[in-house]
Amino acid sequence: MEILLEYMAKGLMVMLMIAMPCVLTAAAIGLVVGILQAVTQVQEQTIAAAPKIFAVFLVIIILGTGYIKLLSNLFNEGSVIAFDVIPKSDDFVLPPDYYNYTKPFIDEMKSDVKKDMTPMSHILNNAKAPIGLTERNSFTGIRSNSKEIPTPNLAERKKIMENQR
Repeated sequence: MEILLEYMAKGLMVMLMIAMPCVLTAAAIGLVVGILQAVTQVQEQTIAAAPKIFAVFLVIIILGTGYIKLLSNLFNEGSVIAFDVIPKSDDFVLPPDYYNYTKPFIDEMKSDVKKDMTPMSHILNNAKAPIGLTERNSFTGIRSNSKEIPTPNLAERKKIMENQR
């Protein structure tokens, strides 16, 4: 169990190592732009957005390969833990013959159908058609608001005939 907790802590550290340079860069740019705005008395909130976006983008470009290495190492370590370490650990795995001696979920697998209920085959064989259906499975007495399907004109027919060839 402590293996999984260690791995989760490593994941949080990787997340902080990836996010921290971007956040610190955005904060520093925001501070500098804020000071410049205070000196020049320009109180526009959108002025700081463009330099922050550009600086964070630049940080991601510069440190991107390092981020990819961090994430791939974390993924590889997680794969090793999931497929090599945990299956070989006796604490996490049931013995191979576990189901030979136990019947798990036997109470949950019992049928909930009561004996006095009608079987489904009887319902399907003796079911009546819904209202509006006749024995020929065609609708009667139900009108639709849709218009009739228009027939294609001469130019449309010519295109249809050319596409069929």
